[in-house]
This record gives sequence, C-alpha cells and structure tokens, in this order.
Amino acid sequence: MNALKRLSGFIWIILGLVAIYLMFKQAGAEIAEARAGIRPLLDTQMFWYVIIPIFTPIMLGLCLFGWFAWKGEYDVIARDSEHLT
Repeated sequence: MNALKRLSGFIWIILGLVAIYLMFKQAGAEIAEARAGIRPLLDTQMFWYVIIPIFTPIMLGLCLFGWFAWKGEYDVIARDSEHLT
C-alpha cells in the first residue's frame, strides 16, 4: 500500500504541473484571440487575471501534497493521540 501511495504522489506532482501549464497556455491563447478582436478583450483579461492567482496556489498545493506522499510522509498514519509523536 505504501508503494501505491508513493506512486500516486508522483502522479499528483505531474498532474499539478500539467494543470498549471495548460492553464497558462489556455490563458495565452484566449488573450491572443481577444487582442485579435475575436473575443471581448477586457472580459477575457479580467477572467484570466482572476483565475490564475486563485488556481495556481491550489495546483502548487497539489504538487506539495504529491511531494509529501512521494517522500513517504503518509506511510504511517496515526490512529489515536498516542501515535502522534
């Protein structure tokens, strides 16, 4: 089971980084379309200027969670207060 936790940690890291990359790629594509006149410029820019600062830390937290799982921090889970130390 610990090997599965570590493998899933690696998958979480990759998933978080891919999500950040795709978010920035999509933002760049939509803002470029807006500057070309296909979309409303102000609406598109405001949307991405709000979405990027909100979701980037969430995805970095996902990567951090994966890092801890990959390093084995979740191998032993405390069942009661005696096992917390």
